[in-house]
Amino acid sequence: MTRADTSGAAADTLTGGPRPGRVRRPGVPLPLMLPALVGLAFLLLPLVALLARAPWRTLPDQLTSTAVWQALQLSLVSATAATAVSLVLGVPLAWLLARTEFPGRGLVRTLVTLPLVLPPVVGGVALLLALGRNGIVGQWLDAWFGITLPFTTAGVVVAEAFVAMPFLVISVEGTLRAADPRYEEAATTLGASRFTAFRRVTLPLIAPGVAAGSVLAWARALGEFGATITFAGNFPGRTQTMPLAVYLALQNDPAAAIALSLVLLAVSIAVLAGLRDRWMTAS
Repeated sequence: MTRADTSGAAADTLTGGPRPGRVRRPGVPLPLMLPALVGLAFLLLPLVALLARAPWRTLPDQLTSTAVWQALQLSLVSATAATAVSLVLGVPLAWLLARTEFPGRGLVRTLVTLPLVLPPVVGGVALLLALGRNGIVGQWLDAWFGITLPFTTAGVVVAEAFVAMPFLVISVEGTLRAADPRYEEAATTLGASRFTAFRRVTLPLIAPGVAAGSVLAWARALGEFGATITFAGNFPGRTQTMPLAVYLALQNDPAAAIALSLVLLAVSIAVLAGLRDRWMTAS
C-alpha cells in the first residue's frame, strides 16, 4: 500500500468511512462571479423597485376599482378563450408536425414558431391585413357573414391566440416526440382508427405536455400588448386588457399601473412555480 493509500484509509477511518456521491466543487473565478452578480442585480432591481414603490395600503382599493376590474375580467376571459382556441388548433398541429412526414415540414415548423420572434406590433399589422375589413380574408367575413374582428373583444382573443399558440405547439410537439409511437401502432393493429388511437392512447400520454403548453399559452396571452393594441385597439370594457390598462394608467394614475403590474407579476411567478419541475432539475 502506498503512502497516499495509507493517508486516504486513515482519513476514512477518522471521518467514519468514505462519503460516496460528494464531489468537491471548485470555487467560482472572480472574473465570472462579478458579471454574474451584476447580471443578477440587473434582473432583480426592477422587480425590487416595483415591490418597493407599490401602494400596499391602497392596493385593495386600486384592484377593486371599476377600470381595473374591467381590465382584469376581460384579460382573464380573453386569455382563457385564446388558450382554448390554441388547444383546439394547436394540439392537432403539433401532432401533424411530430407524427407525419410531408414535404416542407421544416418550413411549416418555422412558420408556426415565427410569432415567437416576430415583433408583436408587426403581428398586429399582419392580422389587420389578413382579417381586417379590407383584409384578404376579413373582407369576405364582413361581406358574407357580417363578422368584423378588429377593435372587438373577439379581436382580442384572435390577437392573443396568434402570439400564444406557438408556445403550446412547441411544448406538445416535444412531448409527442418523446412519447413512444409504438403504443399508437399497437392500438391501430388492434382495429382502432388513427383518431381513436390518438384520443384514447396518445392524448393521455402527452397530457403533462399539453397542460404545460396550455399554461404557457395562457400566461403569454394574458401579457400580450403589441398585437392586441394594434389589431383590437384600447377601448375600456371591450378591448382594454391588463397590459393596455397598465400603459394607459401609467400616464394618469401610476398607483393603478403599479397595482395591475403586481397582478401580472404574481401570475408570472405562479406560472414559473407551476412549471419548475418541467424546466429545472434538483440541485
